[in-house]
Parts: sequence; C-alpha cells; structure tokens
Amino acid sequence: MSPISDSHEATLIPDKLVILDRDGVINHDSDAYIKTVEEWIPYSTSIGAIARLTHSGYTVAIATNQSGISRGYYDVAILNAMHERLVALVEAQGGRIAHIAYCPHGPDDCCDCRKPLPGLLLEIQQRLGINTLEGSWMVGDSLRDLQAGEAVGCRTVLVRTGKGANTEMKSIGLEKSRIFNDLAEFTDWLCSR
Repeated sequence: MSPISDSHEATLIPDKLVILDRDGVINHDSDAYIKTVEEWIPYSTSIGAIARLTHSGYTVAIATNQSGISRGYYDVAILNAMHERLVALVEAQGGRIAHIAYCPHGPDDCCDCRKPLPGLLLEIQQRLGINTLEGSWMVGDSLRDLQAGEAVGCRTVLVRTGKGANTEMKSIGLEKSRIFNDLAEFTDWLCSR
C-alpha cells in the first residue's frame, strides 16, 4: 500500500475511475527494472494526460507490480520516492492520483495481489470506498493488466507504449480491449465521449 493514498472519493462512480498500470503506461519501462528515481522517466505526454483526466472529472489510481522489491533491486523507500515524484509532477499540472497500489512480490511468492490477479484493483476499490469496479477503466501495456481488469469487470485498454506493441502482436486475449497508441490518445478519446 502506498503512503501517497488520500481519503476516498465520496461520490465516485465506477465509470469515472481510471486505473493505470505504471511502467510502460506512465513511464518508460526497462527489462532491467526501474531501480532509481533517476531511472523513472515519464513519457512526454503521460503526466498531462493524467491531469486532463482529473480536470474532466475522472478519478485516477495506479495498480503496479513491483517485483524488483522482492528481487532486491530496490526497496520500498526508493519506490515511494518514485511515486512522490510522480504525484508531484501530476499535481504541478493540476491533476491528482487518488491511490497507488503496488505488489512487492515476485512471480513465485503466491500472493493475491500480483497482476493478473485482481488484488491491487480490489485494494483500490476498498480504499476509494466504491461498491464495484464494474464499468471502470483499466489501462495497461500487458495481457496481465487486462486480465486483472477483466476479473473485476473493468473495461480494458491496451496502450502500445512499453510492452504494448508486443502484446498487441500476440493478439491473444485482446478481444474485449480497446487499443490506443498511448495514454494521451486514450485520454483524448475518453474525454471527448
């Protein structure tokens, strides 16, 4: 659970909630893991996209697997520093992140929070005090992001940034998902509906 959490949105309805994966959606991803604040580099349009979602009445939360913690590549303090930077950049543009949920476990740790399991999304639901995630949006660059969203009734979106283009080429499990080039393009589409 992130220390950057705020109190829940009293009038939040599921279709006004956008849950984002972090690496590959908001910031550049790395097969060597993002291990320092300096390595955490947002895409040029992602921070503005999050701010636009906020300005358009959407609540934005983040659900991110961070197995680099269990692998010993970085610790929770460094992860929190990355998230503090993210929140500061978003707030500087008038946006807001309601909650950041992360899984510190590795793929063999048998937890219930690592995507594709829906534990992180259920944490967001509980933290924001909403009855259901059905109709919310889950935006990711991997099949496991989409599977976590589908497990709780989210509408799913694949972005081609990060691992998204490779995920799209495999084209398995994408039948229910909308596909956009990046978070900014999805935001433009969503806010113009």
